Amino acid sequence: MASLLYRLGRFAARRGWAVLVGWIVILGIAGGSFLAFGGTLASTFSIPGTETERVSDELAEVMPDLAGASAGVAFTADDGAFTDEQKTAIGDLLDEIGAVDGVAATSDPFDSESQREEQAQQLADAQDQVNAAQAQLDAGQAQLDAAIAQAQAVGVSASAQVQFDAQQATIDANQQELDTQAQTVADVQTLLEAASSIRTVSEDGTAALGTIAFSQDVYSLSGELKTQIAEMLDDAGIDGVTVTYSSTIAESVDGLVGPGEIVGVIIAALVLILMLRALLPAVTPLITSLIGVGVGVAGTMAFSGSIDMASVTPVLGLMLGLAVGIDYALFILNRHRRQLLAGVELKESIGLATGTSGNAVVFAGATVVVALLALNVTGIPFLGVMGTVGAICVAVAVLVSITLTPALLGMMKLRVLGRRARTRIGHPDHAAYTPAPMRTGRAVLQAVVAVVALLVIAIPALSMRLGLPDGASSSTESTEYRTYMTVADKFGAGMNGALLVVATFPDAVAEEDQTSTEADIVTTLLAQQNVTAVAPVAVSDDGAVIAFQVVPTDGPSSESTEQLVRDLRGLSSLDGDVQLGVAGTATANIDVSAKIADALPIYLLVVIGLSLVIMILVFRSILVPVIATAGYVLSLFAALGVVTAIYQWGWLSAIFGVHDPGPVLSFAPIIIMGVLFGLAMDY
Repeated sequence: MASLLYRLGRFAARRGWAVLVGWIVILGIAGGSFLAFGGTLASTFSIPGTETERVSDELAEVMPDLAGASAGVAFTADDGAFTDEQKTAIGDLLDEIGAVDGVAATSDPFDSESQREEQAQQLADAQDQVNAAQAQLDAGQAQLDAAIAQAQAVGVSASAQVQFDAQQATIDANQQELDTQAQTVADVQTLLEAASSIRTVSEDGTAALGTIAFSQDVYSLSGELKTQIAEMLDDAGIDGVTVTYSSTIAESVDGLVGPGEIVGVIIAALVLILMLRALLPAVTPLITSLIGVGVGVAGTMAFSGSIDMASVTPVLGLMLGLAVGIDYALFILNRHRRQLLAGVELKESIGLATGTSGNAVVFAGATVVVALLALNVTGIPFLGVMGTVGAICVAVAVLVSITLTPALLGMMKLRVLGRRARTRIGHPDHAAYTPAPMRTGRAVLQAVVAVVALLVIAIPALSMRLGLPDGASSSTESTEYRTYMTVADKFGAGMNGALLVVATFPDAVAEEDQTSTEADIVTTLLAQQNVTAVAPVAVSDDGAVIAFQVVPTDGPSSESTEQLVRDLRGLSSLDGDVQLGVAGTATANIDVSAKIADALPIYLLVVIGLSLVIMILVFRSILVPVIATAGYVLSLFAALGVVTAIYQWGWLSAIFGVHDPGPVLSFAPIIIMGVLFGLAMDY
């Protein structure tokens, strides 16, 4: 391998312009392919086999209207309560949105609130009617009892007894019918009381919450439709009303290269200039890494039109491509500079640097590629695709490093060194030397201190919780954050993460029994801890499935909501073999995070096992691979500990801009594992 890389390095140094043009052409082809064939990246995450998916599939068959995604729109009156003109404008806006292709229905918050008040009044009237009817029956029974008593005092004739029996039968039949009506009223009262805290207009009248129901589920919702709805809401222009909307609409695939990446590249350039003390060698690793990332990310994204990719899929490839691309180029560059200073001829030095440091680059890159491809063993499709994309980007970074880097070094000639350094080429001070080994006692002490420090830093990782972002994790200036906070403040935090509970019956429920059945299930659900309100939302056409909205006490990413989902699923079945299922955006996030959490140990074991095998084969040693692997594991858990302390516990939150601490992003540990593994194998 070393001799092959040596010849490759010398060839690239001799044909520098040809190699550079070749990579630029490849970059152009990759970019053109992405523009021509690239598709839309999904901003949501779906994992086959989850309970949420099972329930959603069932709903799609029996209640297709409930299977679609839904989004909340918050309207806030700037000057107190809403005026009639504002209410009308809001209703017209929602009607206009409801006519958009892909939108199944919209809900006017003021109409919904009026209907709720009308239902409450109708229930009160029905109760009054039942009470009045009961009073009449009681009076009739009293009169009959008095007549019977009077007749018995003088002797009851046979004909009178027949008449009395007929009157009593009529009263009993009326009482039975009235009891049925009273029970229905009581059941409706139970349902209304259970749903009393589910409001669409806040109690102070300053906020209203509309709903947009889409035809497609959250995983299939197109970016074009979300953009169209967002533009309609942004351009609403209702005087005195602030309009914001939830993350279902606001979520978008942000550009891969944002301010953070640009700042990172600038800082890397400054560090390289300070360390290398020359402009050309400082920008060389940046050029090679950017070309490699461009080819890798654009090339893989060209397949996004035919392969389902989440919006985070290219992120791992981008991060690793930049990180290892700079490192790999620096390996060869630094070796070449040292050899030049020692007096080695230019082309020979480039070949030697590629054959030696390039060999380390190929080995390090191979281990990272294997580790990333191992993401496919987790059984989670979007993680497998993410790992494959990352592996391709790393492989491209390796190819760029062992071809383009020596080509650029050949084109720079001696300018790879600073002016002052060029005057000292061949000086005895630059001759190769062997550093004195560290004393054993000092080495052991440093190792112990490092291990203890890393273990202490890793302690917070023991309590790490995984979750997907909700509105509270967005920028405080974003519409989803303002909507989330408005809903939490005016309607309760649980309204941001309402659950959909589906009751499936072995036999169809008769129409006359549906209200009492709903009341029984609502009572059971409301008795669970961390439940604020419950309301039936739909019954299937065949009467065999009833869906309920369950509002938890806290938001969708809270521990109590996660526990509530487990409790509801733990009910399994109710009396009469009624099967319960739980779905909704909150449960989808919980299921995805749980699947990823379960996959992490498997992935870590596979990565460690494969890296040990590869390193043992390369180094023909046990101690070196074990030390390298132990260093990686310690650094990994220390990194996870820091992430947990900052983003979940809120430590140093002001410094890092964490305004609402919450669970760690579910796929963040995977990205951290990949980045750290790449760097650990390099160093």
